[in-house]
Amino acid sequence: MNQLALFGGKPVRVKPFPAWPAFDEREERYALEVVRSGCWWRYTMGEAVDAGAASPGEPSKVAEFQRLFARAHGARYGIACASGTAALEVALRALGVGSGDEVIVPPYTFVATATAPLLIGATPVFCDIDLETFNMSPARFEEAITPRTRAVIPVHFAGLAAHMDVILTIAKRHGVAVLEDAAHAHGGTWMGKGLGSLGAAGVFSFQASKNMTAGEGGLITTNDEDLAEICESLIWGGRHAGQPWYSHYRLGWNYRLTEFQGAILLAQLERLTEQTARRRTNAAYLTSRLRDIPGIRILETPDYATGHSHHLFVLRFEPKAFGLTREQFLEALQAEGIPASSGYAHSLFRNPMFLDPALRVDMERYKALCPNSERACGEAVWLEHRLLLGDQEDMEDIVRAVEKVHEARQEFAAAANVRA
Repeated sequence: MNQLALFGGKPVRVKPFPAWPAFDEREERYALEVVRSGCWWRYTMGEAVDAGAASPGEPSKVAEFQRLFARAHGARYGIACASGTAALEVALRALGVGSGDEVIVPPYTFVATATAPLLIGATPVFCDIDLETFNMSPARFEEAITPRTRAVIPVHFAGLAAHMDVILTIAKRHGVAVLEDAAHAHGGTWMGKGLGSLGAAGVFSFQASKNMTAGEGGLITTNDEDLAEICESLIWGGRHAGQPWYSHYRLGWNYRLTEFQGAILLAQLERLTEQTARRRTNAAYLTSRLRDIPGIRILETPDYATGHSHHLFVLRFEPKAFGLTREQFLEALQAEGIPASSGYAHSLFRNPMFLDPALRVDMERYKALCPNSERACGEAVWLEHRLLLGDQEDMEDIVRAVEKVHEARQEFAAAANVRA
């Protein structure tokens, strides 16, 4: 038996996986074009918001990017902004969500999905996830609806499409707006349709860890012209296209994206299709090689999820079946040269901020209502999307490391007892 690296053995892997962000001369060229243009600030309002429009006359990288990104995701309009968090807040406001309203969100996601409603005076209501996909449970969503429910934010977690047909049907029946959180889902599809184009609006993030990045940034997609105009106005301090610059028509803020970020994102978008295909191929290989190891369960990809973005490769770790605790497994795997993590430490509603009664979140109630989220936080193992940009030999190193730890689990357990 090969000795575990943790105990002095030779690690499976010593070379690094692909780095992130990935870039080439295109990012450099487009950014230099912005520098030399002297137009470092964003384009004129209302220009090229429609994805079907021709290229803008004014050489704006942001205008061109939001047009092409929306088109690539099957949406008519794209409105770029400062961050994914800002995109959530703006989209909710444009949908008319405000003080006294409720917004249903999953508890297994980044905190912004829940805090965006709070920032505009609404209350997040948590509904549990499906343990096989880590996405919002449609049944729990319907149970959470009250007369105060104004919107629901299904998250396409890890790039896997949520159960949109059922969610959209339930939402329509109850008059609830659907805002897709597609922060993980660049290039993803549901039944062949681009994620972010299915609900009233969708939001994307270009933060440093995302499948496309400019360090930071966000974008709202929609097929509703009126909604697109409101979103743009809110991002531009409440201005209206074609009106005097210092005339403000609604309470907005400065959430604009810079031309430098637009330039970087144009280059990132050009390689998204190829990178997504590579991630899917490598994820399929990992699934086929890992699924039969006791204690390793791969999340399901339902038939409706026709295009998984694989922002993360996620598996559920079952300690009893594997023979180690998750913490022991991660420690050993990392020592073998595989950068894996446990993901979210706890469900969203356990965050200390929610101890503030002013935020109107009943932490104890949600612990009982969201057992699957609680379990996911205790079982999940995440591999970053950059690992999936490697070749098959890189994937085989991941498999070899998991197999090595499984084969040496008794040795690990014995050593752990001695250390204790």
